[in-house]
Amino acid sequence: MDNIKQILPHDNDFLQQTTVIDKPAKKLWYIGSIPPLTPTVAVVGSRKPTGYGRAVNARITGELARHGVVIVSGLAIGHDGLAHRACLDAGGTTVAVLGNGLAHIYPQTNRTLARRIVQAGGALISEYPPESPVLPHQFLERNRLISALADVVVVIEAGERSGTLNTASHALTQGKEVMAVPGNITSPLSTGCNRLIAQGAGPVLTAQDILDRLPLAKTEDRPDHQAERADQVRFDSPDSQIIYDLIVQGESDGDRLLSKSGLSTSRFSLALTMLELNGYIIALGNNTWGRR
Repeated sequence: MDNIKQILPHDNDFLQQTTVIDKPAKKLWYIGSIPPLTPTVAVVGSRKPTGYGRAVNARITGELARHGVVIVSGLAIGHDGLAHRACLDAGGTTVAVLGNGLAHIYPQTNRTLARRIVQAGGALISEYPPESPVLPHQFLERNRLISALADVVVVIEAGERSGTLNTASHALTQGKEVMAVPGNITSPLSTGCNRLIAQGAGPVLTAQDILDRLPLAKTEDRPDHQAERADQVRFDSPDSQIIYDLIVQGESDGDRLLSKSGLSTSRFSLALTMLELNGYIIALGNNTWGRR
């Protein structure tokens, strides 16, 4: 890509945090527009996301972007790319920190995404000179910059030995907030997240959990589900609509909800989880559910 510029991080408010960490960035290269100092969240995760992880990433990242939060990630295949896209689709600003020189965007499959980031007012950033090749160790090195730029680091999915946990480790060393999305204890890609939560990371059930940790002014785009009339709540997902309507009508038992919905167990579970994550329903215990 063209128009690569060089900048000294300490001369830019948004980039200054990269100068006060272990192995500080002395100079950076970028394409696009570096955002002003703004509440920023790093969204990271596995390169092989599950359907559950994809849905959660799209919902939570999109909601953060609609509240004006800048999203930082690494442009990698998987959750990085999903986070950038979700932010852009919501009309937000996103920054990608690459592990190689900007003259050759990597991975190649995300070149179009990289152009979208720049065109939407975001930036591609690297600490490596423009012609620097792709070297495996550099992707772990750049993770410290992703966490440094963020106020909060959110892990969507991660295996027990995932490289994603390297970013979380940098964040903790830098004194940053680490949060994680809980998942099924039988899912290998939730092991890392569940373990982070067990060790003290904040659990992410809705985007609001993250917004509450950010230095944000009062947000105007915050949904108030309690103020909405039940018959006015409409979902893009037909599965979510079916389940929500059944709960509004008074059905609370999980087994009966599954039976009456006519959905497969996997589709029912995903839709139910998304309704809970987004704050529309609440678990009452003993496999019963209620409307918030």
